[in-house]
Amino acid sequence: MDKMVEKFAPIRPTKISLMEVLTMAVEALWSNRLRTSLTMLGVVIGIASVITVTSVGQGVQKATEQQIQALGTNVMLVLAGVARTGGISQGSGTASTLTWEDSQAIARQVPAAESVTAYLQRGGQVVYGDQNDSTSILGVELNYPNVKEIYPQEGQFFTQEQLDNASSVVVLGSKVRSDLFPPGAPAIGETVRVQNGRYTVIGVMEAKGSVGGQDQDDRVYVPLTNMSSQLVGNTSVNGRAISGFWLKSKDQAQLEAAQFQVTNLLRIRHNIYPPKPDDFRISNQIDIINTFSSVVGLFTVMVSAIAGISLVVGGIGIANIMLVSVVERTREIGIRKAIGATNSAVLNQFLTEAILVSLLGGAIGVAIGIGLAFAASSLFSFPFVISVGSIVAGIVLALTVGLIAGVIPARNAARLDPIAALRSD
Repeated sequence: MDKMVEKFAPIRPTKISLMEVLTMAVEALWSNRLRTSLTMLGVVIGIASVITVTSVGQGVQKATEQQIQALGTNVMLVLAGVARTGGISQGSGTASTLTWEDSQAIARQVPAAESVTAYLQRGGQVVYGDQNDSTSILGVELNYPNVKEIYPQEGQFFTQEQLDNASSVVVLGSKVRSDLFPPGAPAIGETVRVQNGRYTVIGVMEAKGSVGGQDQDDRVYVPLTNMSSQLVGNTSVNGRAISGFWLKSKDQAQLEAAQFQVTNLLRIRHNIYPPKPDDFRISNQIDIINTFSSVVGLFTVMVSAIAGISLVVGGIGIANIMLVSVVERTREIGIRKAIGATNSAVLNQFLTEAILVSLLGGAIGVAIGIGLAFAASSLFSFPFVISVGSIVAGIVLALTVGLIAGVIPARNAARLDPIAALRSD
């Protein structure tokens, strides 16, 4: 008894400094290191989850925005209607509702359009020697590289003469080239088989990566005239059918005006009047970015909310352990109060212990979250993004959890009757 009194003698003054409260709280937590570690585990998991999920969501969003912006934010896509086989949709661009003549009319009559390029797309086989690659075949115009901002890294693109003559020439995507030809082997000038026709390779496009789940490098390009006449043979009664066309406006501000003008012109050309639905679909890069950002944002909020459950569990754990601590330290509390500790002093100590556990858990959680986010960005190759707001939010959440979880145990400790506490075993 005398030794315990001597140990707690420094708290006899009725007013205890903040440093003394912190010192006693740290000593109490350090003397029960295992219990302290288990107590803060829920907070660590919760904060780490919030930081990691937020960082990964922002990184994926930024990576996708960069990929889409690399294709141009002043570009929009007009797709033909949907063909149906046995009631099953074959996807946008499969019906013969748009023609090359439509895209040429758009290029001439839409003031906001800087450049328009039509394309016709189908899946098919490309063969070289004993190598066979299943890929996308695109019949395109001469200005396709300028509109899509993708250019040959080897050889060249089509010439006007090759387009006019429907020449059997092909430009390979970088992935198709690597699939068909050994490393270092020349591709320019070689002959490959596209579907059932023989085509001369005149170029290889630069690598662009994947955008929206579509690999921009896993495709080959042939003149649109050749594609239409020799590979597809799909023509419309009103002209040469296409899958769609890309339109590049003069700048991003003109994109909305271009979309309005294209819609009206196509409706007039196709004799579409309300309430008849459009037989084409328009999407632009800004809409794609906004839609994706919205989806990623909702997903991040949802997963963060789930991670927040860990914080609630962590708070409950802190409250339970602190309540147990009050019971275990009843005699200690009685001695403190007997030699002069006020109710507020006891309240502050236990509340400080709960807050310290939460803040320490929050700091560890932030560090682990940053580490996991960095590992994920390195593993999956997207930008490493950590916002100061998420770190501040994590620390504030940890502080809030500790404050709320520590109130009841601290109040119970402060209300203990010193005489009853001294009699406790």
